[in-house]
Amino acid sequence: MNLNLKAKVEQTYDAIVVGSGISGGWAVKELTEKGLKVLLLERGKPLEHVVDYKGIDPWGFPHHGRLSNETRAKFPIQSKEGNYPITEANQQLWMPESLNPYLQEKPFDWYRGNQIGGKSLTWGRHTYRLSDLDFEANAKEGIGIDWPIRYKDIAPWYAYVERFVGISGEALGLSHIPDSIFQPAMPLNCVEDAFKKGVKAKYQDSRHVTPGRVAHLTKPTAEQTALGRASCQYRNACSNGCPYGAYFSTQAATLPAAKKTNNLSVLANALVSRVIFDEKLNKATGVEVIDTETKERQEYYAKIIFITASTIGTTQILLNSTSNRFPNGLGNDSGVLGKNLMDHHSRVGANAEVEGFEDQYYFGRKPNGIFIPRYRNIGNDRRDYLRGFDYQGGAGRGGWEADSKKDGFGADFKESLLSPGKWSIGMSAFGEFLPDERNQVRLHPTEKDPNGLPMLVFEAELRENEFKMRKDMANDAAEMLEAAGFKNVKSFERTVSLGLSKHEMGTARMGLEPKTSVLNKHNQVWGCENVFVTDGSSMVSSSCVNPSLTYMALTARACDFAVKKFG
Repeated sequence: MNLNLKAKVEQTYDAIVVGSGISGGWAVKELTEKGLKVLLLERGKPLEHVVDYKGIDPWGFPHHGRLSNETRAKFPIQSKEGNYPITEANQQLWMPESLNPYLQEKPFDWYRGNQIGGKSLTWGRHTYRLSDLDFEANAKEGIGIDWPIRYKDIAPWYAYVERFVGISGEALGLSHIPDSIFQPAMPLNCVEDAFKKGVKAKYQDSRHVTPGRVAHLTKPTAEQTALGRASCQYRNACSNGCPYGAYFSTQAATLPAAKKTNNLSVLANALVSRVIFDEKLNKATGVEVIDTETKERQEYYAKIIFITASTIGTTQILLNSTSNRFPNGLGNDSGVLGKNLMDHHSRVGANAEVEGFEDQYYFGRKPNGIFIPRYRNIGNDRRDYLRGFDYQGGAGRGGWEADSKKDGFGADFKESLLSPGKWSIGMSAFGEFLPDERNQVRLHPTEKDPNGLPMLVFEAELRENEFKMRKDMANDAAEMLEAAGFKNVKSFERTVSLGLSKHEMGTARMGLEPKTSVLNKHNQVWGCENVFVTDGSSMVSSSCVNPSLTYMALTARACDFAVKKFG
C-alpha cells in the first residue's frame, strides 16, 4: 500500500498535456511559464531538434527523396498523391498506417505525426486570423451552432502568440481577414508581382494578391534568437524539419521555452487511452497511458488536463473515456462528440504558362508564394452557395530537368542544360466546409487497433454546398490568370476525399450550452471542467483560412483561464 501511494505521488503533476503538436506545445509553454509542474505525454517517438532531422542532406538518399515501393507500402493512403507530403527525407515524421489503422465507410484520409512535435514539424505554416465574418456565420445562416466567442475575445491572444511565433506578411487592412503582427513579408518574385498588378487592374480593390502570411522568421526578435531560432534561409526544405528553427514548431519554439522553466517532464511512446473521471469529485483525476513499445499501462494524475492530441486523436480519447456519468464519452451529454467532422476542400484551381521575363530569375527558394483572401459572399457579392474560399499559389522557372532527356553531347549541350526553363504560375483554392452531423468519426464496437483500443470509423463526404463552390474555385482561378495576360491557362478540379488538406476540425466543438456542444467558451469539457480541449476538435466552423493560428490563440487563452481558476 505504501509503495502504491509513493508511486501515485511520483506520478502526480500540476498539469498533464496530451499531445505535443502545435496546441500541445503551446499548452506546455504557457503552463510551465506560469509555474506549474507539467507532464507532456506523446504517443510518438522522441525526436530532438536538429540532430534527428534526416532530410538535412537530401542528396544522400538512395532514391533522391522520392518514395520507394517499400515506403509506399507503409503509407498506402498517405502516399496517394505521390511524393507529397511524405518523402524519402521526411518519412520518419509520419505515422505508418499499420500503427494507426482505421476504417473508412466514407473516406476521410488521416495524416498523423509520429514523434514529439507532431505535425508542427510538417505543417504548411500559413497563418491567418479568423474574423467575425467567421465567428458569426453559423448564427446568421442557421448552420450548426453559434460560436460562444467573437473576434474581440480572441484578438488579444492572436497578438500574443504572433509575437512569439513570428509571422511574415503584409498588412491589407481587410476586416474579414484581420492583419497580424508581422515581420517583413517575403517578397513576390517578378511573375507573382506581374500577376498582382494584373489582378489589381481588372478587379481593383475587390480581390487582393499578397505574399502568403507564414510562420517564418524574416527579422527575428531577441526572444526568438534567445531560443536558438534564426531567419529563414530560403531552402524550401521545411517539411524535413528546419535546423535553423526559422519556421515555428514545437521543437524550435514552445518546447525550448518550456524546458527553460525546469517545470517540464516529457514522456514519449506514451499513448493516452482514456481520461480518469472521479464521479464523487465530479472531475478528472488523471489519464491512463499505454506504453506503445511494451504495452504496459500506467496512470498519471493532475489537477488540470489539456487534451491536445489533434482533432481525431483527441476525439478518440474522449469517446473512450466512458463512465457511469459519461456513458457515451467524456463531455458527451449532447451526443455530438465525433460529429461535425470538417476539413477544407481543395485540389481545385488553375495553372498557366508565362511568356517573357527570360532575363529574370529569383534568389533562393522561398517557402511561400501568393495568397488571395476570400472575396466571395462578402459585401454585395452573393453566390448560390454559402461561405467562400481563398487561394495559395506561386510562380517559378523550370530547371535543367526539362531538357534532361533530349539527345546531345559536348560543351554546348551541357551548357544548354544549365539554362533555366520557362516561367509558369499556378494557384489552388481552399474552400470552407460546412459543419454537418452526418460527417463523423466514431469507435468501432468490436475491432481493435494494435494497442487494444477501439478502431475509429470515418464517414464523411463533400456535399452540395461544397460542389457548388468548387465551380467558382476553378473558374475564378483561370479567369484571374487570363486577366494577367498569361498563356495556356488550364483549370483543374481533382476528385478528392476529405482529409487531404490536413485541417481536420470540429468533432468536440465549443458552444453555449452542453446540450449542443462538448466544450464551453473557455474550452472546458462540459461536466468535467478541469479538462480542456484546444486543438482543431474545438472548432465550431472551419472558415477557409489555415486554422493553426487559431488553435494557438485558443490554447494560450485557455491556459490563462485554467491557471487562474485551478492553479
